[in-house]
Amino acid sequence: MDVILREDIDKLGTRGQVVKVAAGYARNFLLPKRLAVPATEGNRKIVEQERQAHVRREAKQKDEALDLSQQLTGVTVTIAQKAGENDQLFGSVTAKDVADALAAKDFTAVDRRKIQLDEPIKQLGEYKVPVKLHKDVTAEITVIVVKEE
Repeated sequence: MDVILREDIDKLGTRGQVVKVAAGYARNFLLPKRLAVPATEGNRKIVEQERQAHVRREAKQKDEALDLSQQLTGVTVTIAQKAGENDQLFGSVTAKDVADALAAKDFTAVDRRKIQLDEPIKQLGEYKVPVKLHKDVTAEITVIVVKEE
């Protein structure tokens, strides 16, 4: 069965692409979740309009992300945590802590899910933390973890 994808689907195709799938997969999964529509001439025109609107929206989001990236470049946040001997933290610094520190510096557009910490910071020191603002735009901020007095 031929369907037109309305969303990007891993290992299947991208938005607006016509793909051939099993009838059961289309009937039971793609069509009910509105991830695809049957490949008819009328649906092709509708999906093309949606794709163009998505491209415009995506370009606007990318421009906003680039602007925010330029503002974030060189930003340093300092987080004070309780620490024991050997500069070992009693807790850890998570993406939420970094997002809160950025919000204190008026960067409220940065969500904690955009902060790319592989694992929580457990030592005092200076760290470079990537912030993924858009699928093509990543900024890097400096996080300094100091001992709380």
